[in-house]
Amino acid sequence: MGSRYEQFDRGRLELRPLAERVHDLDAGVVRPLREAEGVDEKLEAVAGRVLEAAAGGAGVLFMMGAHVLRAGTQRYLIDMMERGLVSCVAMNGAGVIHDYEFATAGATTESVARYIRDGRFGLWRETARINDLIREGARHGLGLGEAVGRAIVRDKPPFAGLSVLGAAYRMGVPVTVHVGIGYDIIHEMPNCDGAALGETSYRDFLIFAKVVERLEGGVVMNFGSAVMGPEVFLKALAMCRNVAGREGREIRRFTTLVCDVAPLPEDCGMEPARDDPRYYFRPWKTLLARTVAGGGESFYVRGRHEVTVPRLWTALARQAARRDESS
Repeated sequence: MGSRYEQFDRGRLELRPLAERVHDLDAGVVRPLREAEGVDEKLEAVAGRVLEAAAGGAGVLFMMGAHVLRAGTQRYLIDMMERGLVSCVAMNGAGVIHDYEFATAGATTESVARYIRDGRFGLWRETARINDLIREGARHGLGLGEAVGRAIVRDKPPFAGLSVLGAAYRMGVPVTVHVGIGYDIIHEMPNCDGAALGETSYRDFLIFAKVVERLEGGVVMNFGSAVMGPEVFLKALAMCRNVAGREGREIRRFTTLVCDVAPLPEDCGMEPARDDPRYYFRPWKTLLARTVAGGGESFYVRGRHEVTVPRLWTALARQAARRDESS
């Protein structure tokens, strides 16, 4: 028995070749790997916690909005994974699209204002292939990030070296993708399979939660994800604490870092009042206050991703070098 309501017929859509799109970003935006100046003392503190967590086998989560990739910080994140300093990267569906388009076309991002006027926004043939990879991943029991990363490694597109998904798959680091149906341009396309999308993304959520189980003594970092990161982490942490409590364990002593552009007070350890509009900024109340209450610590660093990610990497690289010299 089907729905009583009419549905939009996707077969009526026209997809255009990606070569016709005016890209707002190309591979030139991807920054070279070099040390940054002006590293914040908070980032220095977090870098120390990350190195300790990695050495002790605790989980280190890097949650991100898609703008982290648009800011051209791919090489920094890939190097952190290569150093063994990231246990899991979590992103939204837009992150997969930008990563895949960078890898295959060397360019990404379109003007909504330009293309929404005549209905061309998001409807590009080559990008639609992500749906085929997701469906293939579902058939093989893979997560969404794993499926796309595997395809990038296998197919070797022209700019594969810029792909976080491909690098993570090669290194065995999970990239978990947490989608909301209807959020992303690939959901517009005739070949989008909602069942495969849900299956692979939910599998990613369980992979993410498995890493959260190792969070005691670990680190959670959130760059630019106002909703996905805090909400996914909150639910996964509840699951893991539920199990840990009945097994005589705790998941309380960990560090959180939020890097964003929102103007927050110096002390974010207490959540804002309910009549404060910033109460609805989830990274503050969820990551900086609620989840670390009772044993953890939190840090907030205000800044754009093209500044904060290289500075974090710089702190990690310098501290790691000093530890190697002293050992």
